[in-house]
Amino acid sequence: YVPKQMPDPRSDGFVERAAEEIVTLLRLSEGRALVLTSSYRALEAYRDHIRGRVPFDVLVQGEAPRERLLERFRTDVGSVLLATSTFWQGVDIPGESLSLLVIDKLPFSAPGDPLHEARCEAVERLGGDWFRDYALPTAMLQLRQGFGRLIRGHADRGVVAILDPRLRTRPYGRAFLAALPRCPIVEEPAAVAEFFGNVVAVSA
Repeated sequence: YVPKQMPDPRSDGFVERAAEEIVTLLRLSEGRALVLTSSYRALEAYRDHIRGRVPFDVLVQGEAPRERLLERFRTDVGSVLLATSTFWQGVDIPGESLSLLVIDKLPFSAPGDPLHEARCEAVERLGGDWFRDYALPTAMLQLRQGFGRLIRGHADRGVVAILDPRLRTRPYGRAFLAALPRCPIVEEPAAVAEFFGNVVAVSA
């Protein structure tokens, strides 16, 4: 699910608009969701916006040890887990507890990250293009790893929502989509509602 009419993720209004979209999606999926964020700042903003607006237990990275959060998420079907950084990899939640995966932004490294900048500079010194040869492939791999949190076995099914409009508006968006497992791509909340058999909620 790649929603239409999302603002640019670098704009001031993106996090608030993304939070609204996440609330809508959580109502459609009836919880059972992992929300992977691009930063701790976004994580806190989504937490503040979502808690109290959905009738599900909202678990947040940093409020309990990682393994305890994952165990609660596995056993409390219907809960929601908000996370960033290390949760993009190595998280195994088979079955119904994880039926919706939300990724707020394409996982490009943050500007100003010293390690990222050093690697980009090294690529440039060797005659390469820092974006094409390093930043883009790294972000594509990270997105694949995040996407893989949803489907861990043949019996798993669900919806991946990527809220970043650059999948549609930038030429490199096609490269990101091509790097993901093949699946139907939809842009209307009604399609998500239909998948979850929750047609009433989308019109509420």
